[in-house]
Amino acid sequence: MYEVFTDLHVHIGRSEKNHPIKITAARSLNFANIAKECKERKGIGVVGIIDCMSPYIIEDIENFLRAGEAYEVEDGGIIYKDEVCILLGAEIETSEMRDDGKKGSAHNICFFPHLKDIKRFSNEMKKYINNITLSSQRTRLSAYDLVDIVEECNGILIPAHCFTPHKSFYGNCTDRLQKIFKEKYGKIYAIELGLSSDTFLADSISELEQKSFITNSDAHSLPKIAREYNKLLVGDISYKEVIKALKNEDGRKVVANYGLDPKLGKYHRTYCEKCEKNVSGKSPVTSCNTCDSSNITVGVLDRIEMIRDKEIKCDSYASSNRPPYVYQIPLSFIPGLGKKTIEKLLDVFETEMNILHKVSVDDLEGIVGKKIADNIIRARSGNMKIQEGGGRSVRKTYIENEKGKYMKELLDVLDENGFMTGEI
Repeated sequence: MYEVFTDLHVHIGRSEKNHPIKITAARSLNFANIAKECKERKGIGVVGIIDCMSPYIIEDIENFLRAGEAYEVEDGGIIYKDEVCILLGAEIETSEMRDDGKKGSAHNICFFPHLKDIKRFSNEMKKYINNITLSSQRTRLSAYDLVDIVEECNGILIPAHCFTPHKSFYGNCTDRLQKIFKEKYGKIYAIELGLSSDTFLADSISELEQKSFITNSDAHSLPKIAREYNKLLVGDISYKEVIKALKNEDGRKVVANYGLDPKLGKYHRTYCEKCEKNVSGKSPVTSCNTCDSSNITVGVLDRIEMIRDKEIKCDSYASSNRPPYVYQIPLSFIPGLGKKTIEKLLDVFETEMNILHKVSVDDLEGIVGKKIADNIIRARSGNMKIQEGGGRSVRKTYIENEKGKYMKELLDVLDENGFMTGEI
């Protein structure tokens, strides 16, 4: 048994033949580059690529395997250079009927053990999706129906970024997942928290007590891979072992979640669309305290306050069986760490996971000096000051340094192609 870092939500921007897959993702974000980035730069041992249902990507995967770059294993997954397990996934948008009779929509990430399984799933989903080549397409299905199709193709379904205002179950569809999945709720073993929530917030909903929590990057560009990630205890890197960890079976488990403080998530607090500002005040916020408008995007914190049935316990873990949620800031977001400095660190310490988890402060000081080394230590231990984010797709959230100046744009930034990155 050993521990492995995992990021189970990474998009593909383009196929090898330059076909668009995730429109808002970078062109450089293709299957081969993701595998290479995880091994050579990030130090991620298991990556979930969630656009593998597209026929263009299936073709890329087949060519990737034929070229000898990687190989499939019996327990599921594609192994790259003997060090990275790639889980083949799809992000599916389902249509849900809300309690008020209106329609909501939610994203689901679905993983499959083998290429033949996701090919079968892709062929089945053509019946319900207008453009099977593109990522995150809306289906004419509820998740209640989707979970059976996924299971028939030997896969598993995980509700994605569960609390965000758009495209999520708790955010705009329901106050309880059990209302959606009904008697099939037992087939849901884990939920994805999303960038604007954490273990403490999610654990205030009692129906989630037996579900594993995962936190992932939802990367729309290569640098964003592993901005949030997990540590799993597994017997080896394979689909079977990851699923066992999510089910907490045979000693396999989620050991820790690593993510940004949810205050940095762009949807953390409620946002007034008329005033174009965060709405302050005691949560839950239901209208703007400036213009009294109800034209608001309800933030994750405020939404959870509306639907929770337990206390939010931020000073201790709400449930003794929960792994720690570690507030951690990625290297590229740390003040003083530009591209050249990061490359210097990687030349010496090989991967970002090594820098964030293993390298001592003395070793860091020897490469980048005391000030930047101290920033790295504060960032990886969650001791940097932050400013709350909320609601708007092109708004800015910052890291604050010890002098109180805003030093680094964090989320809601444009990627290299001018597209939004983050929770879409």
